[in-house]
Amino acid sequence: QVQLVESGGGLVQAGGSLRLSCAASGRTFSSYSMGWFRQAPGKERVFVAVIRWSGGSTYYADSVTGRFTIFRDDAKNTVYRRMSNLKPEDTAVYYCAALKSSGFAEAIVATSPSYDYWGQGTQVTVSS
Repeated sequence: QVQLVESGGGLVQAGGSLRLSCAASGRTFSSYSMGWFRQAPGKERVFVAVIRWSGGSTYYADSVTGRFTIFRDDAKNTVYRRMSNLKPEDTAVYYCAALKSSGFAEAIVATSPSYDYWGQGTQVTVSS
């Protein structure tokens, strides 16, 4: 069992930056790939970024490539996501999720049903 708790959300002006954190419980954190998804009001939850359980390989949605960075600290059981040059369309509830599968193909990591555990979400609001 893995429990995930996100933090770091808030209100920021367009062009600004935020860093989200996702702290995980459990001793097997390093064996999970960690992903971030977001859900805007009235829309489906969509993939944002993922970092692999081993080696730190990352994959990003096209909409955030170059602006968002995901990284992890296994010693702290925490995954982070730095967001820069934020836009109003980035406004959403952001969720972190843990993926046990060793596979890292896009079809796996970019699909929310692939993930085994989810956090409760943290709100990010970008004002224009």
